[in-house]
This record gives sequence, C-alpha cells and structure tokens, in this order.
Amino acid sequence: MIRDLADDEARRALRLKWGTIPEGVLPAWVAEMDYAVAEPITEALHRAIDDGVTGYPRFEHGGELGAAYSRFARRHFGHAVDPDLVLPTVDVTAGVRLALDVLSEPGPMVMPVPAYSPQLAIAEITGRERVDLVVDPDAARAGIDLDRLDRLFRDGARTLLLTQPHNPWGRVFSREELEGVRDVLTRHGGRVVSDEIHAPLVLPGAEHTPYLSLDGTADHAVAVVAASKAFNIAGLKCAQVVCGDEATRDRLWRVPMARNDSWSSLGVVGSVAAYEYGDPWLAALLERLDSQRSLLADLLAEHLPDARMRPLEATYLAWLDLRAYGHDDPAAVCLEKGRVQLSAGADYAPGLDGHVRLNIATSPDRLTEIVRRMALAL
Repeated sequence: MIRDLADDEARRALRLKWGTIPEGVLPAWVAEMDYAVAEPITEALHRAIDDGVTGYPRFEHGGELGAAYSRFARRHFGHAVDPDLVLPTVDVTAGVRLALDVLSEPGPMVMPVPAYSPQLAIAEITGRERVDLVVDPDAARAGIDLDRLDRLFRDGARTLLLTQPHNPWGRVFSREELEGVRDVLTRHGGRVVSDEIHAPLVLPGAEHTPYLSLDGTADHAVAVVAASKAFNIAGLKCAQVVCGDEATRDRLWRVPMARNDSWSSLGVVGSVAAYEYGDPWLAALLERLDSQRSLLADLLAEHLPDARMRPLEATYLAWLDLRAYGHDDPAAVCLEKGRVQLSAGADYAPGLDGHVRLNIATSPDRLTEIVRRMALAL
C-alpha cells in the first residue's frame, strides 16, 4: 500500500525536498515522505477538481472537517473531541501563532529546545520573549524538567509551547509527564499551546496522549493538529485548532478574519478524506516506518558506530548526535563530501554542535545509501 516514489517522480511531487537540491544529492532533510499519497485522498481531490472546488473555503467551525477529525481522534487516541470545538486554520505554525496572539498573556513563552526550527521565532513574531527550556544533549532520555519549568513560570513565563510527540527528539511524552506539565501550568495560571501534528505517527511501543484529554486542561490549552505530516499533504494548507471549551473557541472565532490565515478548500477535501478513509494507508505507513527505524539502527551500528540516537518513538525524523566524529556541522560535511542533505542540528538548537536531523521516510535502499554516504563523509 506504501508506494515509493522514483527519483523523477519525487522531483515532480516534492518541489521543496527534492526540487531544490542538485542532481545526485540524496535528500533526507525537510519533513516530507518519499511515498505516493494515499489513493482515497487523491481520488477525493480529483473529484473536487472535476467539480471546480477552487474557490474560498466555508468559514465555519465544526462542519465536516471538525466531524472528521473528531471521529479520527476517537479511533486513534480514544479522545472524545466535540466537533464544534474544532476550528480550521492554514497550517500548524499559523495556528500556534493565532493561539498566542489571541489567548496568551504578553509574558514570556517557554520553548523546550531543541525545537521545531520554524517556530523558534514565533515568540518574537507575536511580541514575546522566548525562554528556552534546554534539554541536556547528554541526558539519557529527552524530557521536560518540571522543576525548571516551574521556576520559569514562577519568574513570569505565561505560555508553554509544547510539541508532542516531539520534533526533533522523536519523544512521546507519557501521561504522567503531561500531568506534571498540567500541574505546573495550573499552579501558575499559565497557558499551553500543544502542537500535536505528529500524533498519528506514533510508532509501535508508544502511545499518544492528547494534552486536552487530561482532566483540568480545557480552560488553559488548545491543541493544533493536521493531517499534513501523516498523510504527506502539507501543500494543501489546512490544519485545525482544537479547543477544550466554548469560551476558548469563541475567543478564537471572534477575531478579525485577517488574523487567521485562510485555509484551502482543497485542503479541507484532502484532510476529510485522510481522516475518514486513510486508516488502512496509515497503518501500512506505521509498519513501514517501524521497519525503517530498525533498519536505521542496524545501519548506524554498522557504518557509524559512534553515532548516538535516542529511541525513536514517533515521527519519521531521527535526531542524531554525531559529536564523536569531530565536526561542528556534520550536515554541511555530509552535503559537501557525501552528497546527502540533512537538517543541521543548530537549526533546532542554536549553538549546539555535532547534531543532525535525518528523515527516514524513504525506501530501504535510499536509507541504506544515505547512511553509507554519511559514513564516507564523516
């Protein structure tokens, strides 16, 4: 069910990941998968194009998109989401920005670091100070230091931007960890914006707990979700803000139209198809990614035995510690000498040397060649 794109197909389909690199370079950087889109999605999009669905989307909360996501969340996470508390937005980062602008007090925003690189500037964009909650790169397990989080909120922080499952750590936070976060936030009257775009990509052995599924979170949190990462449809431009109560939804819905970047009609079509009919494809995808995760571990053991990779619990993005090989910027070395494009670790944790983020959502043969080239370069 998972069909690998040939190189020429990938260059046509993935205009950023494949279309911006020189011939002969293998891309393993931006978070797109080298797989053909699920047939139920392409069929729904073809029907929509045949029907001329190229105009403005319906401006509504709930609707078919909210209902489709609600059913998806119940099936996959056991989370009962009121469809009418689901609002569309253009993408997850825009949804995060909307929530910060409308719901959060103007004080500092806490961001666990390493962090999703496009969001490192989001505090400044919304007129806030960013306070980093830095994870020790030598820690045995990447996690949130609750004592440090408590001190930051005691010192004036007002919002936590929580990415869970985490990119680039690949961590799935446990219910107990999230309950600890909730307790800190409720103690200080803070707010959580939970970026859960990777929730459908939890791999075997782990389980996603939606932050809003915890008791006592509805009045201080929103989640921002999308089908885009799990189903490879980021270019369709449609995400959802999930609210815990009507008061939060109404605050977001009452803002001027220009505050919430407009989503796409075709994005709604593709997202509804993914949520309603994409389960078999998603199950096959998780099976493939589980296999790729194991293959990567074997390849690193053979070719880069001094590389360090924490257990990859979710996403298709592996966070690799390559400091043992002595290069400050191993991504640059791999591009120059190995003809492999990786994401530089410093993009996710400014000032952190020796790390890369590696995208494993490709064919086994490509992943094997990527690691072989990395080893030759490093």
